Amino acid sequence: MAETETGEGKKKKSGGMVMTIAGLAVLTLLGAGGGWAVGNMVAPNIRSAVEAEQAKEAEAKKKAEGGLPKIATEANNIVVLDPVTSNLAYPSENWIRLEVALMFNGPPDVKVAEDIHQDILAYVRTISLQQIEGPRGFQYLKDDIQERVDLRSQGRVSKVMFRTFVIE
Repeated sequence: MAETETGEGKKKKSGGMVMTIAGLAVLTLLGAGGGWAVGNMVAPNIRSAVEAEQAKEAEAKKKAEGGLPKIATEANNIVVLDPVTSNLAYPSENWIRLEVALMFNGPPDVKVAEDIHQDILAYVRTISLQQIEGPRGFQYLKDDIQERVDLRSQGRVSKVMFRTFVIE
């Protein structure tokens, strides 16, 4: 009698083990199939989000390398001058940085633009901090630079556009 119980016990264990393995295999296949189906539903959204993020990173990198986007083209007759960085006449420990763009009446003239750049640099070195304080001082600075540009370009530059103005 003891032999039949152990024989039957072994059969029950082996039968139970086979059923457990089969159940786990079925559940694994169901889980894999469900994961694949959900992945296909979500993947297009993730791909578009990743592509958008990569486009933003590329644009940020382009801006970081080149600064502000350049608007200067021969089609619109605008020349962006190199930044003017200099110390002020008084107090001499203060620095000024200007980025200026020139709008020409006709085709841009590089030689005139370079002369204007040097003239602006020479003028900025002669002004003091008290002369350009406040909105009225900034307006006087803009007017003075516009007058110098008009004299230097002999009317070929119609407008001076300030892109940045920083005093440190």
